[in-house]
Amino acid sequence: MLVIGIAGTELTAQERDWLQHDACAGVILFSRNFASKQQVAELSQAIREAAPRPQLVCVDQEGGRVQRFRDGYSALPPLENFNALFAQEQAAALQLAQEHAWLMASEIRASGVDLSFAPVVDLGRGNLAIGNRAFSADPHVVAAFTRAYIQGMHEAGMAATLKHFPGHGSVLEDTHFDNAVDDRPLEELRALDLVPFVAGIEAKADAVMMAHVVYPKVAPEPAGYSRKWIEEILREEMGFRGVVFSDDIGMAAAFSAGGVKSRIDAHLDAGCDVVLVCHPDLVDESLKAVEGRTLNTMALAGLLGRGVMGWDGLLADGRYSDTRNRLEGLS
Repeated sequence: MLVIGIAGTELTAQERDWLQHDACAGVILFSRNFASKQQVAELSQAIREAAPRPQLVCVDQEGGRVQRFRDGYSALPPLENFNALFAQEQAAALQLAQEHAWLMASEIRASGVDLSFAPVVDLGRGNLAIGNRAFSADPHVVAAFTRAYIQGMHEAGMAATLKHFPGHGSVLEDTHFDNAVDDRPLEELRALDLVPFVAGIEAKADAVMMAHVVYPKVAPEPAGYSRKWIEEILREEMGFRGVVFSDDIGMAAAFSAGGVKSRIDAHLDAGCDVVLVCHPDLVDESLKAVEGRTLNTMALAGLLGRGVMGWDGLLADGRYSDTRNRLEGLS
């Protein structure tokens, strides 16, 4: 199954055709797809109407620099900002992180979008792509925030996605542009980077997004298309039963698998349920690449929107304005 990217703020005829394909499971939206609250709600509805089966409409709305929808939405602080408060008052920091999750998820659901890929549970250890998207460098602090964040998303009726498994924060390279290699042994990863993922799975996280990072002392290929990481460690050892997403196959670190078809086959064969094809110029080739494959059409059913929530209902909720006011001091 594929989740695809589209080019603009309205569907083109070609994109409507893509949504008819049996392998198209949904659409991921970016800043290029956003003009206003009303427009993104209309686009989400158009995506669903254009497809013969339910579509997962998703986005990265983490806060800080990774917030695709801005005008008309709360300015969400980056996750790193919670760490200083945690050092002073742990309970207050965790409660505020839970409120951040509830607010983020509530606004996204009010827009007709099913899912924001959150939370980032990587360690904040200097990675160029992660930066202040991470809660902390301390795995046990990140684990505590992970549990709180999942609870807040679930309160808003949104599934939670842990990313980027098994941990993207302890290498320097940004896998959008470079290959990344983490040479530590599995025992060290278990003691550090995997700790928040264990906590997230225990807290009933619904999905995991893989990292395009190679851990050569565990497996020779990037984690995103490694059966060792997905089937043996994540599924069997850690007991995860939710949806496994690849990261975007258009990122430079995914090229090691070969061309588009080779990348998709590698991820699906390794155990990913869904492959992200975020660049519209790769979608045609990607849809052709999966023809003839057996499709897990039920994989995303549990991630689809859980009940109707519009902006009128959200704005009438006293928790909404209270939460926005509390988070302003953290920006």
